[in-house]
Amino acid sequence: MRVALHTRVRADRVGEYEAAHREVPAELTAAIRAAGATSWTIWRSGTDLFHLLECEDYPRLLAELDQLPVNVAWQARMAELLDVVHDYSAAGAGAGLPVVWELS
Repeated sequence: MRVALHTRVRADRVGEYEAAHREVPAELTAAIRAAGATSWTIWRSGTDLFHLLECEDYPRLLAELDQLPVNVAWQARMAELLDVVHDYSAAGAGAGLPVVWELS
Protein backbone atom coordinates (compact mmCIF):
# COMPACT_ATOMS: atom_id res chain seq x y z
CA MET A 1 0.00 0.00 0.00
CA ARG A 2 1.04 3.60 -0.55
CA VAL A 3 0.62 6.21 2.18
CA ALA A 4 1.03 9.98 1.73
CA LEU A 5 1.65 12.18 4.76
CA HIS A 6 2.01 15.91 5.30
CA THR A 7 4.09 17.42 8.10
CA ARG A 8 5.67 20.84 8.55
CA VAL A 9 9.19 21.67 9.69
CA ARG A 10 9.73 24.74 11.87
CA ALA A 11 11.06 27.56 9.67
CA ASP A 12 14.05 28.08 11.97
CA ARG A 13 14.94 24.36 11.97
CA VAL A 14 14.96 23.43 8.26
CA GLY A 15 18.72 22.99 8.16
CA GLU A 16 18.71 20.78 11.25
CA TYR A 17 15.86 18.69 9.83
CA GLU A 18 17.69 18.10 6.57
CA ALA A 19 20.96 17.37 8.40
CA ALA A 20 19.18 14.82 10.61
CA HIS A 21 17.85 13.05 7.54
CA ARG A 22 21.33 12.74 6.09
CA GLU A 23 22.17 10.68 9.20
CA VAL A 24 19.11 8.51 9.86
CA PRO A 25 20.35 5.71 12.14
CA ALA A 26 20.95 2.45 10.29
CA GLU A 27 19.15 0.65 13.12
CA LEU A 28 16.05 2.74 12.40
CA THR A 29 16.08 2.22 8.63
CA ALA A 30 16.53 -1.52 9.20
CA ALA A 31 13.58 -1.52 11.61
CA ILE A 32 11.39 0.39 9.13
CA ARG A 33 12.23 -2.14 6.43
CA ALA A 34 11.67 -5.08 8.80
CA ALA A 35 8.24 -3.64 9.64
CA GLY A 36 7.31 -3.89 5.95
CA ALA A 37 8.26 -0.58 4.31
CA THR A 38 9.77 -0.91 0.84
CA SER A 39 10.33 2.82 0.20
CA TRP A 40 9.92 6.20 1.88
CA THR A 41 10.53 9.55 0.20
CA ILE A 42 10.15 13.01 1.75
CA TRP A 43 9.89 16.17 -0.37
CA ARG A 44 10.11 19.69 1.06
CA SER A 45 8.46 22.83 -0.30
CA GLY A 46 9.37 25.70 2.01
CA THR A 47 8.41 24.33 5.40
CA ASP A 48 5.88 21.80 4.09
CA LEU A 49 7.02 18.18 4.02
CA PHE A 50 5.30 15.58 1.87
CA HIS A 51 6.01 11.92 2.54
CA LEU A 52 5.22 8.97 0.30
CA LEU A 53 5.86 5.55 1.70
CA GLU A 54 5.15 2.13 0.37
CA CYS A 55 4.60 -0.72 2.77
CA GLU A 56 2.76 -3.97 3.22
CA ASP A 57 0.49 -2.76 6.06
CA TYR A 58 0.78 0.77 7.45
CA PRO A 59 -1.00 0.18 10.79
CA ARG A 60 1.25 -2.85 11.38
CA LEU A 61 4.35 -0.83 10.47
CA LEU A 62 3.44 1.83 13.04
CA ALA A 63 2.61 -0.77 15.67
CA GLU A 64 5.96 -2.51 15.19
CA LEU A 65 7.88 0.77 15.47
CA ASP A 66 5.76 2.26 18.26
CA GLN A 67 7.84 1.26 21.29
CA LEU A 68 11.15 0.56 19.54
CA PRO A 69 13.78 2.62 21.44
CA VAL A 70 15.55 3.87 18.29
CA ASN A 71 12.21 5.06 16.86
CA VAL A 72 11.10 6.63 20.15
CA ALA A 73 14.37 8.59 20.25
CA TRP A 74 14.04 9.61 16.58
CA GLN A 75 10.44 10.79 17.05
CA ALA A 76 11.48 12.85 20.08
CA ARG A 77 14.19 14.47 17.96
CA MET A 78 11.75 15.16 15.11
CA ALA A 79 9.19 16.64 17.53
CA GLU A 80 11.73 19.36 18.34
CA LEU A 81 12.06 20.25 14.65
CA LEU A 82 8.48 20.04 13.41
CA ASP A 83 5.45 22.36 13.71
CA VAL A 84 3.05 19.74 12.37
CA VAL A 85 4.05 16.34 13.66
CA HIS A 86 2.60 13.11 12.31
CA ASP A 87 1.54 10.76 15.06
CA TYR A 88 3.98 7.91 14.44
CA SER A 89 2.44 5.82 17.18
CA ALA A 90 0.00 3.04 16.35
CA ALA A 91 -2.80 5.57 16.97
CA GLY A 92 -1.65 7.54 13.91
CA ALA A 93 -2.41 4.77 11.44
CA GLY A 94 -5.27 6.79 9.94
CA ALA A 95 -3.21 9.96 9.46
CA GLY A 96 -2.47 9.44 5.78
CA LEU A 97 -3.72 11.92 3.18
CA PRO A 98 -6.84 10.82 1.29
CA VAL A 99 -6.43 10.01 -2.39
CA VAL A 100 -8.17 12.58 -4.59
CA TRP A 101 -7.05 11.35 -8.01
CA GLU A 102 -4.71 8.75 -9.40
CA LEU A 103 -3.51 8.00 -12.93
CA SER A 104 -3.53 4.26 -13.24
